Amino acid sequence: MAQTLRPNIAGSLFATDHKPHPLQDTLLAVTLVLGATAFTTGLFDDLHLVSSWTGLVGIVTGASGQFVSETTRQRFGLVLGLGAAGVGFFLGMAHGGLFGGAIG
Repeated sequence: MAQTLRPNIAGSLFATDHKPHPLQDTLLAVTLVLGATAFTTGLFDDLHLVSSWTGLVGIVTGASGQFVSETTRQRFGLVLGLGAAGVGFFLGMAHGGLFGGAIG
């Protein structure tokens, strides 16, 4: 029973290669924070500037993080952050946009 000595972690959702990835982990953390901020502030009409800008920056950092990600754990977190940033961005755009109606 070889599997009892060496458990199979290759199929795990949070599998990692046990190497440091400071750039990828930083992009992951920034995307998650920006996504949570954009989603939360997108629920309020008066905070459309914050939600639209944090959502836009969260989408950019999440996309660049997806481009350089190396593990499934990073990709999973980036997709969650990208989704939250996208929803927050679109809610902010629906409530007033990036410039608050000053342009257009």
